[in-house]
Amino acid sequence: MKTADSTSFTRRIVVAGLAVTAATTAVLSAENAHAQDEQSTPEKSLYERLGGVFAIAAVVDHFSDAVVKNPIVGQNSKNPQLRKWHTKNLERLPGLKFMRTLWVCDVSGGPFKFTATKPGTTPLGLEEAHRDLRISPAEFDEVAAELGRTLDHFKVPKAEKTEVLAAFAAHKDEVTAGYVKKG
Repeated sequence: MKTADSTSFTRRIVVAGLAVTAATTAVLSAENAHAQDEQSTPEKSLYERLGGVFAIAAVVDHFSDAVVKNPIVGQNSKNPQLRKWHTKNLERLPGLKFMRTLWVCDVSGGPFKFTATKPGTTPLGLEEAHRDLRISPAEFDEVAAELGRTLDHFKVPKAEKTEVLAAFAAHKDEVTAGYVKKG
C-alpha cells in the first residue's frame, strides 16, 4: 500500500509566506518607482549645476578682475591692444562683466540669451568683439587658464569645470580671428 505524502500548512507558514511575498513586492515597487523617477527627471543643465545666474555672475566678476591684473593678458600685457583696454577702458568693465555673464548663462543652457554688440559671422559674434584686440592663441590660452583658476577658487566640481572650459575653448578661433602672426 502506498502512503500519501502530505504537506501540512500551518497558519504560521502561510502568514510567513505572505509576509515574504509582501516584502518582496514592496521592495520591487520601490525600485521600480525609483527607476521611473530617474527616467522622468532630466539631467540638470550646466547652468543649473553651476548654481544659476547669481553664482555665474560671482565667478565672472572674480574672473574679469583677475584678467585685468594678469601679467600676460592684463594691464601689463605685451599686446598693446590688451594693455590699452585694461588700462584706458576700465569704465566699460561692468558692462563687459554683464555681457560675459549673459554669455555663460546662454552657452550653459540658462534662460538668458546673449546677443553680440558687434554681430559677426558666428552666432555669438565673438570674432568682431575681439578682432581689434588681436588676441594671440597663447593669450587666449592664458585667459582660459585664468578662468580655470577662478573656477578652482570657487570650488566648481571637476565635471562642470571641464564643461565650462570646453565651452570657452570652442570659441578660440573666433576670439583669435584678429590675430596677425608676426614675423
